[in-house]
Amino acid sequence: MNTLTKPIEKIGSFNLKKESNRNSIDFKDVTINPIIQNENNIAAQRKAKKKIIRNDEKGIQQIRFIIQSLFALLCVWIGIEFYLFNQYLETNGAAAFYSRPPGVDGFLPISSFMSFYYFLQTGIIHWAHPAGFFIFLAILLISLVFGKSFCSWFCPIGFISELVGDFGEKIFKRRLKLPKWLDYPLRSLKYLLLGFLVYSVIFLMTDLALKAFLDSPYNQVSDVKMYYFFAHISQTALIVIAVLFVLSIFIRSFWCRFLCPYGALLGIFSLLSPNKIQRNPKSCIDCGLCNKACPSFIKVDKVKTVISDECSTCLNCVDVCPVKDTLELKSILPGRKKINKKYVAIGVVVIFMIVTGFGMLTGHWQNKITKEEYLMHYKYMNSYGHPTGVKEFKKLNKDVELQNQQKNLDRK
Repeated sequence: MNTLTKPIEKIGSFNLKKESNRNSIDFKDVTINPIIQNENNIAAQRKAKKKIIRNDEKGIQQIRFIIQSLFALLCVWIGIEFYLFNQYLETNGAAAFYSRPPGVDGFLPISSFMSFYYFLQTGIIHWAHPAGFFIFLAILLISLVFGKSFCSWFCPIGFISELVGDFGEKIFKRRLKLPKWLDYPLRSLKYLLLGFLVYSVIFLMTDLALKAFLDSPYNQVSDVKMYYFFAHISQTALIVIAVLFVLSIFIRSFWCRFLCPYGALLGIFSLLSPNKIQRNPKSCIDCGLCNKACPSFIKVDKVKTVISDECSTCLNCVDVCPVKDTLELKSILPGRKKINKKYVAIGVVVIFMIVTGFGMLTGHWQNKITKEEYLMHYKYMNSYGHPTGVKEFKKLNKDVELQNQQKNLDRK
């Protein structure tokens, strides 16, 4: 019997094994070896995969980079305006007055989460940081539609982490990844932080305590306190930030992957999104490029549908796939319609603008704190605190309950 030969045929930039023709032999009374049958089946599958239609669809990464850059510049502009506003407070009103930019509320995720929970309880948008409520709501809606896309399309910290990660890859010429026995426990840290926040707000605080905290002077000037945390940063905080920066050079997106509770929340919401990255195993050529491109180390080529709290819908894997209609963003709902990559870019921007625009049009964007109140709070700001443990939360609940009882007695 002739020896089988398997020469290599190049198609595009990928090597595919070509099955050679066998000599025609008439076996009438001979049982065919199962191994040969298996080889024939494999050959048939390979032959089907040889009909490759190259993916010539343009990538979306340049557009994503532009959106990230513009949003980062918007954050810088908000920072400049907020700096000028704080100069007015520092000089006790002697400096020129610049209006406080409402967008700064977006940097108060805990206050925004509490405002969101307060809205679910009462149907009322709290007056202290209303823009934070709408920004938080927009981000949740984006996650429900396009997965954890805020992290890869808008978040300035995520953008910086990407740039630092790219720098690290240029240095080491490879993408470093922690072993599973260390990666999984570290990834759980952000969920522990999120769990503590959710437990504190939803289970430890009473309804009255929640409102009291949102009304408190501490919450009213939490944006100013945040500003001075970075403007007069302590040595300890500076060391922590420096360590995180260095770690992000070695391990891509260290903060986002292991420590960000905001990302943990969006990751949970993203699991509810009907739109997922889906792979067609019939046309997949197992080149592995999608795995190499994924910043979250998801093994895209091993699943039909990417269901992961780490997927940020950056579409890197879709862009690098060399075969048409093999890796796509599709709806898992009946019909399984493909979602064009450009629609993702348009969708995340439109959802964000509609929700925040609604807040502006309804008069729930600027807070209700006057500049005179800000000047007054500024003088006593360092004396304002907040509960940091279970005992302090219980004490807050008790104090608020006593105050409420006293108010009821006074009314009588």
